[in-house]
Amino acid sequence: MARPRDDSGPRGGHYGGEVAIPLTLGVPRSPGPQSLLAELLSGSRDTSPAVGGALGPRVVPASALLDAVGTDAGRVIVGLDVDPAVLRTSEQASYEAVRFHLDCPADQLGDAVALRLPSPLAVFVTVDGSDDLGLAESAQQLAAAGRIPGLANGHAIGEVADFLAVLAHADVGYVARARDTAEVLALLSGTVASLRGDDVRAALAAPDPTRLTSLIPEAAEAVREVLLGVEVHDPALVARELADAGLR
Repeated sequence: MARPRDDSGPRGGHYGGEVAIPLTLGVPRSPGPQSLLAELLSGSRDTSPAVGGALGPRVVPASALLDAVGTDAGRVIVGLDVDPAVLRTSEQASYEAVRFHLDCPADQLGDAVALRLPSPLAVFVTVDGSDDLGLAESAQQLAAAGRIPGLANGHAIGEVADFLAVLAHADVGYVARARDTAEVLALLSGTVASLRGDDVRAALAAPDPTRLTSLIPEAAEAVREVLLGVEVHDPALVARELADAGLR
């Protein structure tokens, strides 16, 4: 039976109390500061490494891993579209999970937080009614539980600013979904502003690439400790457009 691989030596975590899943929980940190765009962008498409260092692991649905027995998916972000219990009991592709991503209704947030997975879990909370938790409130609950808040696209600037205010003082970072390069720039600019104590709403509404290109390496690394990654439809295109804007 195929299991997620572990190329690093130490064993990964456990899904449950009995079955050990040999996943790599992370990679060794480089001796120097992380660049602002290092493996920032992810998507479902296969992309060439030649595009540059901005491209991170692909996002692969868990169901696709179950359908690819005998193959090696490499380093991936696993989208949980099946019960995690199925992953610990079924044959599947070999893979290294960088993170697990889960879309979760607000009324099931407690169940999501209780999941035990061998790599970090990011939760994108969907709000269906006025009585549901707001974006910032759900982020607070997730961060307090040691989970990674997910920021979907389409939220109002004020909601995103409140969300970033939570993450600027949390012990976890966040991941986001963006529709285009402009939204990625806004997320980067808003994150910088939240860390500096600047006007976050203004940074989100009118991102200034020159403020991003002027960041020293240590400051860029601090930004990336908060903004862990961004899912986009076409990572290669966004990477090229960010490079055209002077970002590296």
